[in-house]
Amino acid sequence: MNKTQSKISTNLKFVYSDNSLSIVFPNNELLMGILGEFNKNLKELENLTNTNLYFRGNSIITKGDDKKIQIIKNAIQFLCDQYIINGSIEKKDIISSVSKFMINENNNLDKKIEYIIKTPKKSVIPRSEKQKKYVSALRSSDIIISTGPAGTGKTFLSVAVALTMLLDKKIERIILSRPAVEAGERLGFLPGDMREKVDPYLRPLYDSLYDLLDFEKIQKKIEIGDIEIAPLAFMRGRTLDNSFVILDEGQNATENQMKMFLTRMGTSAKFIITGDLSQIDLSKSQISGLLKAKEKLNKVKGISFIYLDEKDVIRHKLVKQIIKAYKTKKNDENN
Repeated sequence: MNKTQSKISTNLKFVYSDNSLSIVFPNNELLMGILGEFNKNLKELENLTNTNLYFRGNSIITKGDDKKIQIIKNAIQFLCDQYIINGSIEKKDIISSVSKFMINENNNLDKKIEYIIKTPKKSVIPRSEKQKKYVSALRSSDIIISTGPAGTGKTFLSVAVALTMLLDKKIERIILSRPAVEAGERLGFLPGDMREKVDPYLRPLYDSLYDLLDFEKIQKKIEIGDIEIAPLAFMRGRTLDNSFVILDEGQNATENQMKMFLTRMGTSAKFIITGDLSQIDLSKSQISGLLKAKEKLNKVKGISFIYLDEKDVIRHKLVKQIIKAYKTKKNDENN
């Protein structure tokens, strides 16, 4: 939060009359932040809640039954708090503003602060109960295995926690790794040096970093070795001390690769494995190392397992429905 944002008042005034609610803003800057460019935030909130919203003067006005009015009131209050924290409103904030979980969290500020991940560019807030559990595990456990569909925050939250620990000097480096089987090619046959070969497969991890810290600062940390890219196939024989190591797309590691990866763990290290067991790209003759790890390590003390699902997806509202539809189809085929 910058100094300008910290001075913005969020003391909204709520005026009720004849199935309508006027939300009066204390200043124009906050109102403009909530409306968004060309009122895009207001339009998105209208679509999500199936309500009509419009602004007049320094107020946002809505009409409807008591339930709809309460939803809008909670959503606007939530978005105001997000604007104060981060200085902007993202689409995922608008989606979260109508989440019952997020509203309950917003009403319990002390409880919410405990799970906020503060990075230089923004504060990251878990948006479901399972995401809260995941953040807690990322901070307290040495090995975390997290599975779930795309969009559930597996990668983003782990990178956010890793970055804060690096900046707070609790670890010496972040190591990002990912199998490259999606290419259908061996790395040795791909053009370029090691980083150029692997970068396309690590792009989601880089995107997360750039979302949390300025591009130039990320590049500097890569140059001095504070952030390292390490293809899974090239990690054999290493001992990784004082490191926060993230293996993304872990479902595409073989059983031998997964064992090799986990046994690289040195002192004061954290190892995070993320993956989606519905998206295994290995050949049919190969068994996913992530699947085997779940079977063999689920009773090992000190290893946390976090299972996310479509309810934890923070993307377009259709993504949850798509994941649920494919899950239902797969279950029908197995029956």
